[in-house]
Amino acid sequence: MSKIKIFALGGLNENGKNMYVIDVDKDIFVFDAGLKYDNDINLGVDYIIPNFDYLVKNKDRVKGIFLTHGHEGNMGAAPDIIESMPDIPVYGTKLTLEIVKNDLSKETLEKANLKEIRPHSKIEFGKNTLFPISVTHSIPDAVCYVLYTENGAIVYTGDFVFDSTMQGAYKTDIGKLAYVGKQGVLCLLCESFYADREGHTSPNNRTSKFIKEVLHKNENRIICTIFPGHFQRIQEIFDEVSKTHRKIVIMGKSLQETINKAIDEGYITCNKEIIGSLTDLEAKDTIIMISDEKEKPFANLERIIKGYDKFIKIKDTDTIFITEPSYPGIEKRTAIIMDDIAMLGANAVSLSSKKHLLHHASKEDLMLMINLMNPKYYFPVKGEYRQQYANADIAYETGIPKENILLKLNGDVVTFDKGKLVDSPEHIDVDEILIDGKSQGDIGNLVLKDREMLGENGIVIISCTLDKNTKEVVGGPEILTRGFIYVKESQDLLEETKKISKEVIESSIEINSKRVDYTKIKNEVRDVLGKFFYKETESKPMIITVIQEV
Repeated sequence: MSKIKIFALGGLNENGKNMYVIDVDKDIFVFDAGLKYDNDINLGVDYIIPNFDYLVKNKDRVKGIFLTHGHEGNMGAAPDIIESMPDIPVYGTKLTLEIVKNDLSKETLEKANLKEIRPHSKIEFGKNTLFPISVTHSIPDAVCYVLYTENGAIVYTGDFVFDSTMQGAYKTDIGKLAYVGKQGVLCLLCESFYADREGHTSPNNRTSKFIKEVLHKNENRIICTIFPGHFQRIQEIFDEVSKTHRKIVIMGKSLQETINKAIDEGYITCNKEIIGSLTDLEAKDTIIMISDEKEKPFANLERIIKGYDKFIKIKDTDTIFITEPSYPGIEKRTAIIMDDIAMLGANAVSLSSKKHLLHHASKEDLMLMINLMNPKYYFPVKGEYRQQYANADIAYETGIPKENILLKLNGDVVTFDKGKLVDSPEHIDVDEILIDGKSQGDIGNLVLKDREMLGENGIVIISCTLDKNTKEVVGGPEILTRGFIYVKESQDLLEETKKISKEVIESSIEINSKRVDYTKIKNEVRDVLGKFFYKETESKPMIITVIQEV
């Protein structure tokens, strides 16, 4: 009989950064490796991924990272992990791995250990077996995973919704799910994103009627913002535009490549004749499609609004169509964008977060999944804690005992011994890695503190030149400030700063000494000027001293 541990390195009490670990008799299976976007608290941070030191320390036991689908919240950290651990096996469906490959450098891709899987094809790992099952989401080739152990199956749903209109690569295999449930499920890890919403998500995840309305009510040019990973939304836009005389212009090399490849592979179906070029940009009946890639939401749209885009200038006859409903953490940003568009005189249209939903399971969908799986233990994952709590209530309503419902935070370990839940004080250290630009690795708290100081109080640079032989001050000190004071109205303060700086520098230089301790001088200048600036302005600017010899 097996000893099983389940815990999260990310994804609990947060949206995104999903990474769940199942340890079966020392064999480690990792499900999803996602990122989340920063909420502007950490200045300049593009996105955040889970700290994967645990995987590095136990890499010999890791059987693989198993990705459910190609959205950033579930696979966005995979390229960063592969950069650090190119040998780690990464499993995913064809489309999911294609998206991962797009984020890898050429050198890393050659070394990467990517393994394509097919839904409903078993993968053997000794006495344990992994079985992927097709589920419905807004991107094709999404799967949930069933890990068969000696004590029963452990199921991780990933993101899903029950919608009978979704066919082909989007279709849920309900028969396979029911079959797994009849065999016996030890533990079900189920998403919580819409657990606090009543009813089924479908049909509120479908937007064709609304898109049709927007196209007919707005005769002039329409600029659509889309998330490139939401293929179903792109398909709905193509379907409705194909019924009109309009053309679609896809902006951005990455988005063009994504859509063209999806069309070639059959994930998106459309007549390529409706796809226009840059020559159609100014036409009255053009639909312009823009997106964001691993940036903050609406980054490309903001650039257009501010007039920085060399191809697109917003006209007062334009309509800006935000094709995704807002979600927790982005409402404020959406409101600001809508205001900025209104100030330009253009029309703004967005999907209502009350009427339109993303492809995630609502209360009735979760109940259906629980009934199909009939698990002994239930582990709400993926979402804020209030959403996990609502998910736990749903499980209790469907008959799962409270003591079998596992509400946890990142790092908390759930332990099963011979198929029974046992008390475990074990906790795995968890942390975040802050990614800025293309840097591989955490930019660190010190960098963030420096950015915060610069943003709040500005910077003062003291520049001084010494004689190489006599060590006397022959130039300066010169004072340069940015973001600290308005120079024209603060000449007296600057003159006093020069005087104090010169006095400190001269007093710190030992007479007849051939060597100058520059570190000592810089520390003295920073300490004395820091107290002076706080006394005069109640501000604490960053102070940098530059000393050179001639």
